[in-house]
Amino acid sequence: MSSPLTHFDAQGQAHMVDVSAKAETHRVARASGAIRMKPETLALVATGRAKKGDVLAVARIAAIQGAKRTAELIPLCHPLPITRVAVDFELDEANSEVRCIAQVETFGRTGVEMEALTAVQVGLLTVYDMCKAADRGMVMGAIRVLGKRGGQSGDWTADPA
Repeated sequence: MSSPLTHFDAQGQAHMVDVSAKAETHRVARASGAIRMKPETLALVATGRAKKGDVLAVARIAAIQGAKRTAELIPLCHPLPITRVAVDFELDEANSEVRCIAQVETFGRTGVEMEALTAVQVGLLTVYDMCKAADRGMVMGAIRVLGKRGGQSGDWTADPA
């Protein structure tokens, strides 16, 4: 029986998946994650008074850059011609967290789930970096793919959290 893990060949060796026979289609993936922090730290982020400047503006640029550089970070990812990256942040005062949502698009032979996940994680890491002087105990989590469209396997939406 063959493995459902596509990054291993019949001998169990890691390899980059051959996507040459796949059709080029419009591919879209959305991912999200959050970083929990002290309420005082969230207030700094919300008001733009963090020591290093506008946290969310810098984190948005970092997230976009992360999506674009995914193939350099994840060894078996294909370098993709990304056509769009959109990054949004939501402030959740009740849970004292910042939520990052990224949507990545391409027209190609493989999906952009990894690019969306990388965008979220790099965005959250940047929030941490910019706020660590005020709060070293921040916690990142709930990082996941929310959904994907396009490709051979069709559309998929995550179950609500």
